[in-house]
Amino acid sequence: MQVELGLLGTYTSYNSTHIGLESSFGAGGVLGLYFSRTFSLEAFADYTATSDTLDFDVNVSRLGATFVAHTRPTVLGSLYIGLGYNRIFYSGSVDVQDNAGYLILGDRFSLGGRVALRIEGRVSYIPNAALSPTNGGAVNLGAAAGISIFAFGGPPRDADKDGVPNTTDQCPDTPRGATVDAVGCPMDSDGDGVFDGIDECPNTPAGAFVNEKGCPTDTDGDGVFDGIDVCPNTPAGAVVDEHGCPLDSDEDGVFDGLDQCPDTPLGATVDAQGCPLDSDGDGVFDGIDQCPDTPAGTTVDATGCPADSDGDGVIDDLDQCPDTPAGFEVDERGCPIERDSDGDGVPDSLDRCPNTAPGQAVDEVGCPILFVVEQGVVQALVLRGVNFQVNRSALTAASYSILDVVASSLLAHPEVRVEIAGHTDITGSHSYNMRLSQQRAQAVKAYMARKGVEPSRMVAVGYGPDQPIADNSTASGRSDNRRVELRLLEGGPR
Repeated sequence: MQVELGLLGTYTSYNSTHIGLESSFGAGGVLGLYFSRTFSLEAFADYTATSDTLDFDVNVSRLGATFVAHTRPTVLGSLYIGLGYNRIFYSGSVDVQDNAGYLILGDRFSLGGRVALRIEGRVSYIPNAALSPTNGGAVNLGAAAGISIFAFGGPPRDADKDGVPNTTDQCPDTPRGATVDAVGCPMDSDGDGVFDGIDECPNTPAGAFVNEKGCPTDTDGDGVFDGIDVCPNTPAGAVVDEHGCPLDSDEDGVFDGLDQCPDTPLGATVDAQGCPLDSDGDGVFDGIDQCPDTPAGTTVDATGCPADSDGDGVIDDLDQCPDTPAGFEVDERGCPIERDSDGDGVPDSLDRCPNTAPGQAVDEVGCPILFVVEQGVVQALVLRGVNFQVNRSALTAASYSILDVVASSLLAHPEVRVEIAGHTDITGSHSYNMRLSQQRAQAVKAYMARKGVEPSRMVAVGYGPDQPIADNSTASGRSDNRRVELRLLEGGPR
């Protein structure tokens, strides 16, 4: 009976919905008992330090047992698959436990003697996740790598009849007739995969594919052996390089040796003989011609398209306003059309916020006015309608449209810097409300950053219940106090 002791480094990717822990590295070990060369039973344990979505530390310990089936060792190692069960212990900011089943798939590579490199992947399933708000099922993914040491047991003496006892034979499945070294491993002098003693062509070039006798093959007959030949299906007659790939000096898709027009311009479409085509006869070859159906006689540019000097979509031959500034919408004559699509009084050509809601007061570039000055003081903007899930910092879907308007106005004024202030009512402890208000202000900042607002222009501050604007003794007052405000930062550009 053989024993395996393994020390492993681990990596676990936790289910983001039902576990909510950050992916992290850990360490562990296995103790295996082999009942035969095919089956073993393993005890497994590991430890991982990670954190939850609020950045609180969580320690994860797992203890389990695995039933494992192994394949015989080959040049690709010894593959194995296992099914198991473990108990998961969470500590730190939480103190709960889970049960999980898992599947492992791995491989061992001999490092000589009784030492092997072990690499495996793992899929774990937790039927009722203790960290899940709904106790739902969760799937975690993992990987491990490390060193295994074997003791006791082993196969019978000289099973492969190569003259080296299995106690010292590092290659116990050597084919009959192969020449082996002192540790029982077959030799392959030319590295072609056919062992010395069996190889009829012992001087095959490195990398060449060989047949069962060890002799190199050349499927496409281009003089470069398969395996060395990077392009094994070269057409007959094509000129190839030292890698067996056909040359195409003008890069037209027709190989040298077959190409009747070897100097075709780059990008041109060619016929079967490698000669360029010009379907519309405008002097620009197909493939280079971006307007392949140009009417006969039309003057074209280098791309084969009718010239449009001012880039307004009306070709020069028809353009009655050939110097239209860039960005202006034009009519069929190529002359500018001045429009105000959202009716805010700012032409589309100047409007940086082209979808302003009807009736919204806008500034000179067509964006909503965020800050009002009363008696020389810039007033804070209460973001009414920006709400969060109960006791959480997650924005409600209805908040997005409001924040989109704010983000568009900030993007139109890159010189403006703001403070995002989070406030709560007095319900709950002061420390909890301070933390919650900070997280909510950060959530608003993160949303607007995703909309393109530079994070360095925004400061998120949580004031908790310390700056009420209404009476906390009433439900409506508490509702008013739960708010997010936008404040123009003093000392910064406006």
